[in-house]
Amino acid sequence: MQALLFDVDGTLADTEGAGHLPAFNDAFEAFGLPHRWDEATYRRLLNAVPGGRERLHYALTQAPPPADHGPVDDLAQRLHATKNRFYAQRLETGCIPPRPGIERILAEARSRGVRLAVVTTSARSNVEALFRGVLPATLRPAFEVCICGEDVAAKKPDPEAYLQALQVLALDATACLAVEDSANGLRAARAAAIPTLITRNRWTRDEDFSGAAAVIDDLDHGPAGTPLGIDDLIALHGADR
Repeated sequence: MQALLFDVDGTLADTEGAGHLPAFNDAFEAFGLPHRWDEATYRRLLNAVPGGRERLHYALTQAPPPADHGPVDDLAQRLHATKNRFYAQRLETGCIPPRPGIERILAEARSRGVRLAVVTTSARSNVEALFRGVLPATLRPAFEVCICGEDVAAKKPDPEAYLQALQVLALDATACLAVEDSANGLRAARAAAIPTLITRNRWTRDEDFSGAAAVIDDLDHGPAGTPLGIDDLIALHGADR
């Protein structure tokens, strides 16, 4: 195992409930729109419509806004930009911590010479906000590759983001381990032939993770209920090849 490829939302940090969801609703309110997403609606949209702008576009087509708000495509883009600003402001308050075990495993990976990459369909501005407000700033340079939503034509579960990461890293899929939290992320990584560890959360707990190397609650609670270290990840990677 030469590299760890991390998804962001729900994987590096539990950003959905305390970050993205309220930011979407704040954006709707700022634009004077009646749309509001509760947790059940948002959970459904997370699985069915990958990408924040795409979710907004879908919502606006299901319940069209007044004509004076302009074309749906343009409105979705403006809403998304506003939502991302609200999201960044939330992260910068320090209200969202890294997921359990993340800082530890990143430090272990660096000490062992395992390369690090971000592979997400989230916007680049959201990823940078996470590095500013959630993870220690010293970790940002450790991620030598950062593939974001703007870098791909097709978002997860399409494997394009992972295939780009492999190309930039100049590594074969079998030299990497992906760390994901969702079925869409798992499908994307496995379609790129990358062994995948799932660290599920309350938004993804009931999804189908068939094909994962392992499914755990977080890196501090592995299959045996004990923390997973870098040697454990290497063993999972080797067993799944």
